[in-house]
Amino acid sequence: MTGSLPLEVSRSWPNSADLQIPKDNSLPQGQVPRTPEIVTIRHPPVKSLSPCAKWNDAPVLSPSRFALNLGQGSSKVDLHFNPRFRESVIVCNSLDGTWGEEQKDGHMCFSPGSEVKFTVTFDNDGFKVKLSDGHQLTFPNRMGHSHLSYLSIQGGLSITSFKID
Repeated sequence: MTGSLPLEVSRSWPNSADLQIPKDNSLPQGQVPRTPEIVTIRHPPVKSLSPCAKWNDAPVLSPSRFALNLGQGSSKVDLHFNPRFRESVIVCNSLDGTWGEEQKDGHMCFSPGSEVKFTVTFDNDGFKVKLSDGHQLTFPNRMGHSHLSYLSIQGGLSITSFKID
C-alpha cells in the first residue's frame, strides 16, 4: 500500500488523541487532534514511514527532544526513535512491557526550529532510519514483528506531512 497522508498541521499538539485513518490513507478534513504532546495514529501494517516535520522550539513544549514510536501498541514499541538535542544524541530503544537497552548514536543533524526529515524502513531483521543528511542508523527488530500497526509521535513537533508505504 502506497499513499500520502495529508496532515497539514501548523501547530503542535499538547496531549494525546487517536486518529482513525481509512485504508486509502486519507484523513477526513478537519480531523486534527484537539490536544497536543502525544499523537497516536493506528494504521494498517506499515513497512516504511517518511515523516516531514517542523520542530517547534516553543519552551512550553519541552523543546529538548521528540520521539517517534512504531510497534503494536503503547506497551509494545518495536522502535522508539528519540533525538535528544541537549545531549546531542539519538536514542533508539524498544518497549515490551519494560524498556530494553538503549542504543545511542552521536550523529545529530536535527536542530530546534529546523525542518526534520527522515525515513524509517523495517523488515524481519530490523529498522533502518535514514536521516536527511544521508546518515543511516540501524536498530534490531528485537520482538520479531513482521508488521507494525501503531505510530505515536511525542514532543514539540508540528507535522507537515508523512507517507506510509
